[in-house]
Order: sequence, then C-alpha cells, then structure tokens
Amino acid sequence: MSASSIQARFRLAYPEFTLDVDLDLPGRGVTALFGHSGSGKTTLLRLIAGLTRAPDGHLSMKGEVWQDGRTFLPTHKRSLGYVFQEASLFPHLTARGNLLYGMKRAAERLDPAALDHVIDLLGIGGLLERRPHQLSGGERQRVGIARALAVKPRLLLMDEPLAALDLARKQEILPYLERLHEELDIPVLYVSHAPDEVARLADHIVFMRAGRADVAGPLSETLARLDLPIHLGEDAGVVLDAVVTERDEQWYLARATFTDNPDAGVWVRDSVNPGGHAIGHPVRVRILARDVSLAVTRHSGTSIQNILPGVVETLADDNHPALALVRVNVGGARVVARLTRRSAHDLGLAPGKIVYAQIKAVALIG
Repeated sequence: MSASSIQARFRLAYPEFTLDVDLDLPGRGVTALFGHSGSGKTTLLRLIAGLTRAPDGHLSMKGEVWQDGRTFLPTHKRSLGYVFQEASLFPHLTARGNLLYGMKRAAERLDPAALDHVIDLLGIGGLLERRPHQLSGGERQRVGIARALAVKPRLLLMDEPLAALDLARKQEILPYLERLHEELDIPVLYVSHAPDEVARLADHIVFMRAGRADVAGPLSETLARLDLPIHLGEDAGVVLDAVVTERDEQWYLARATFTDNPDAGVWVRDSVNPGGHAIGHPVRVRILARDVSLAVTRHSGTSIQNILPGVVETLADDNHPALALVRVNVGGARVVARLTRRSAHDLGLAPGKIVYAQIKAVALIG
C-alpha cells in the first residue's frame, strides 16, 4: 500500500448480494468502477463518500484515515466532491449562485483564479447567469461538476454522470470531461456501465461483479489480460494511448503512434474538421480482438493498412471451444487477437513466436 493512494476495505451484506472489496486505488487519474447494473458500483461509491456505513470498513485517503474501527468522518467532513446522475441544481439560483452556495459551506474552496480555470475548462462561462430551467441537460451537468470542484476536493466521485443524458448531450459533454481528465491533479472515481466512457476517460479500471472487485489495474494492462478477459462492451480488446504523429490529407488518414512504443503505430480515420487531428495531439485507440488476425510472414498486396511485427506472449481459451485469444507484444504495446484454435495450431503459435499482427479496424477515441 502507498501513502499516496486510496485504500478501501468494505464488507456489507444486503438481502440480494454482499459487497466485499479490498482495493488499493491510485491517488491520481480516473479510476472507472465498471460493471453491470447491480454489481455494487454505486454502493461502493456511497461507502467511500460516507453516505452509507459499513461498521467494520476501512478507508484512508492518501494516508489520512476517513474510516476505521475508531474513526468515521461524516460526509461533510470528507474532502470530496460528488457528482450524481442528475445535476440537482437549486432551481431558484443561477448557475453562478449554485456554485457560490456550495463554496460558502465548504471548509476549503478554490481561489477565484482556480475557479475561473474550472469554469473555462467546462465551458460554462456564458451560462453563469442562467437558471437551471434555461440550461440543457449537458449544461446542467457541467455546472454540477463545477460545483463539485469548487469546494477544492481531494477526491472527486462521479456516479454515472452521463446516464441521464441522450446521445447528443453525452457527446457534447465528453470532450469537457476529457479536458478535466488532462488537467485534474486529484483522483476521480467514475462509476459507469458504458464502455465508451470508460475507454475514453479511465486510466485505471475496477471490474465489479456481484459485489466483488473481480480485477483491478491500469486500463491497458487489464484489458490485455487473458487469464480473466474483460469485455469492455461487445468484445474483448485493448485501449492504447497514442499521439498523432503524421497526417495523410489526401486520404483523410492520421497516424497514431503508441505511447508505449514510439516506433509503432496505426493509421486511423482523420477528423473531417478543418485541419484534422493536430500533430502531437494525444489520442486513444481501441482495437478489438475480432479485428486482429495473425500471420507468421508479412503479406503484401492486402487492403490491411496496419501490419505490426510482434511476439506472442500468451494464448488462452475463448468463450467457445473452437476459438482462442492470443496476446501479442508489439514493442511494449499489447494487442489481442481472436482466431480459431485450428489456425493457432497450423501457425505453430506459442509464447515467443514472432508474428505479424494484421489490424483490420481501429477506433479512434477522442
């Protein structure tokens, strides 16, 4: 355990399930609590907030004990911000009034310059004199996030903040959350069952099932595990951090070079906005196992643009006896391929085998 991390140990029995977790979470970045409805995500968040109490629980925030056998800090004494599914703004106050109301009751608050920076990051400067009924759902939620940050929390809790929004409003607010992700120097616990949100925002993931944390770890490493495949949505796959290093304006393509391997990358569809994706712009790419095939020699005369040399690290059974998952290390970045067990046998795939990962499709995130 680290004094710079969050330690959370809770056991709480309910009629329908028992929450039982023992977690050591990073003290910076976005940790996604991911899983199906009813898996215990919100319950865990409420325990961390002090809104629900587990008698024998333990919670320490970067070395400061918020709960143990002798201590229980009530919610208002925990240095945290909480963002719910609904913004729940006071209807009789303007957006500015909602921000100031929360700040007046906080033990610590952002200084004016820092608050202005949050307002700018969330793009709500032009909304401050409006009342909640004059704001869209996405705008209300952005004001709610600013209100949570205005109290200068050491921890930000977000409970499915986009769940109540339609797709258009969700796409509107995600870029602002990405900006916060890049700027915030505090840990964020983000509850979601939406794969696209987790893929875009999370640095760390805790996969919840039936009240337990089945697996926890850095997002890219965890998704590449084959001993306990985590499906972030419809299929197994990986999410990799990258940076735009080249653009082909003629064909509307951009090259995303992997952060873990500056010598390797993939071509993706470029933005159709004027100028496309800027060189040096950080992005994430998502590569699904179904979109990766393997070869033991490099092929030419193929429509596949992304062919990366790599080394087989491990093989595992998939969810059908005819199929296998294969993890390939491409110079530090890891991709997962799905193929038939017969193909794996015919290719002689085994740990240490040199192969070429042929990536048919890549989703650019952000």
